[in-house]
Amino acid sequence: MLKNDLFLRALKGETVERPPVWMMRQAGRYLPEFRALRDKYDFFTRCETPELAAEITVQPIRIVKPDAAILFSDILVVPRAMGIHVELKDNLGPIIPNPIRTSQDVEKVFVPDVNETLGYVFDAIKLTKEMLDNEVPLIGFAGSPWTIFCYAVEGKGSKSFDTAKGFCFSNPVAAHILLQKITDTTILYLKEKVKAGCNAIQIFDSWGGMLSPVDYQEFSWQYINQIVEALAEETEVIVFGKGCWFALNDMAKSKASALGVDWTCSPRNARYLTGGNITLQGNFDPSRLLSPIPTIKKMVHEMIDEFGKDKYIVNLGHGILPNIPVDHAKAFVEAVKEYKK
Repeated sequence: MLKNDLFLRALKGETVERPPVWMMRQAGRYLPEFRALRDKYDFFTRCETPELAAEITVQPIRIVKPDAAILFSDILVVPRAMGIHVELKDNLGPIIPNPIRTSQDVEKVFVPDVNETLGYVFDAIKLTKEMLDNEVPLIGFAGSPWTIFCYAVEGKGSKSFDTAKGFCFSNPVAAHILLQKITDTTILYLKEKVKAGCNAIQIFDSWGGMLSPVDYQEFSWQYINQIVEALAEETEVIVFGKGCWFALNDMAKSKASALGVDWTCSPRNARYLTGGNITLQGNFDPSRLLSPIPTIKKMVHEMIDEFGKDKYIVNLGHGILPNIPVDHAKAFVEAVKEYKK
């Protein structure tokens, strides 16, 4: 039995004494302990070595003490498993030396045996669960098919992903074949993550906001929804689409247990757009953690008042930034734990 199941109770929409709190990228570069391991091992070595991934996952639980852990990994382990070569250099972001640009390139991409190609992730989950010793739940995650597609076609990060969008619009048949392959792989991958011990799953649609509402339905949401449908019977699923406020209404009608919201959408609008019945997660501006600690605590309490304490998970509106002082991250978590209505 979990000693702290607040996060899972909020996901299920139960009445809670206070909302749970965790932070996207909480196992990250703002922690000196994380940087010490980063300086010794390259990125994919950390992802692919279960002992390192597990240690990095539990670091913030010891130091910042949130109500949930999220497995240290990367969304790009999925395309790597599908035969797409990915390089990840610290501070440079992901590089795909041979991006997918033609129907022939799409044909070469395969749906792998996830136990063969991603077994190290499942081993890391089992080890992390041992180390957590039922303290808090463990979240597993994956990128949305559209977000993975963006990197695979663009070949690197981008402000607008024009090449990826152009491929969708000029060669929609090939684009949909690739998106479906990514979706099929992601479903297999996430089901195994749940089997290995994850208590909930989050889908990150980091680049969904690049699409118009109509194109979002065709190239992103329909594929995310396939994943939600496939997993809903087995676990709680959180969908986080950055810049996707326009899709919240459709998302709220799905089998997702919770929806992530970024800081550009007010709590009031998020509740209105989602019909007020689904659990919401977010949406503190990560840069706001550079404010003085008393300001952070005051703003967190105001944010909880605006969202309401029930059907709500306190989080940032995107990942924590590397330059945030650890004390400020701790203050964010403490502010939630101190909340009294």
